[in-house]
Amino acid sequence: MDILLFSALILVITGSVIGFASGFFGVGGGFLMIPVQYWLLTSLGIDPTLSLRVAFGTSLAVILPTALSSTWGHHCRHCVLLRPLALMAIPGIIGGFVGAAISTHAPGRLMACLFGVLLFLAAVRMFFSHAPPGNEHIPESPWVYLPWGFAFGFVSGLFGIGGGIVMVPVMTTILRIPLRKAIGTSTAFMVCSSASGIISYIINGLDVAGRPPYSFGYVDVAYWCVLVAASVPLARLGVRAAHTTPPEKIKLLFVVLMIGIGLHMIFSNG
Repeated sequence: MDILLFSALILVITGSVIGFASGFFGVGGGFLMIPVQYWLLTSLGIDPTLSLRVAFGTSLAVILPTALSSTWGHHCRHCVLLRPLALMAIPGIIGGFVGAAISTHAPGRLMACLFGVLLFLAAVRMFFSHAPPGNEHIPESPWVYLPWGFAFGFVSGLFGIGGGIVMVPVMTTILRIPLRKAIGTSTAFMVCSSASGIISYIINGLDVAGRPPYSFGYVDVAYWCVLVAASVPLARLGVRAAHTTPPEKIKLLFVVLMIGIGLHMIFSNG
């Protein structure tokens, strides 16, 4: 019982943090959920490889309702770009499914290192770029958004994250979209990319032996319930904070977040 209560407490704290981060940064929070779940599952004697895949799948399942909560808050503040979102949605769904399918068979350590390098490079680019003003022209060509939609979805499914940790820097530095609109659109996109990834993790994990109790494929339902209960209410609070904080401060915090996560994934022995 003590172990269960301790696990629940850790998950509540984790869910609260990732909920706020989802609304504030437009990210899914998988960068925190995955290592925490991995640590808890392996401490219960679950095979490390299996633990990592369950952490990926459960992370995406938590991101879906959290992103829905954040998306509504950003939409009410007119910070969700509907046309770019619509153009990226279908390729994002396809990319999320493909990425999740690959992740269930690929070496986790190699992916973590590659992702860490990607984050570090994205952080450096974002730091030295100038944030576009609020009236910046939004790209109209669909060919700008279609390949990026697939790429964002692929990263989401591959690493069990929302994809915003990569999507927001790309949208602000390459597509030149204002930061708050990039955060709002990223949050809405996570609803699409996470949904397809969840399905892939469930399908690929249904017949796998040794999964935790109360798991559905590679999704741990018990962990999901606790994380969602804590994350969804905090997501709306994060949205409010994002719209009262100056964009330059958000950008600096985002860069620090990316560098920290990137270095952790590169040098972690997990």
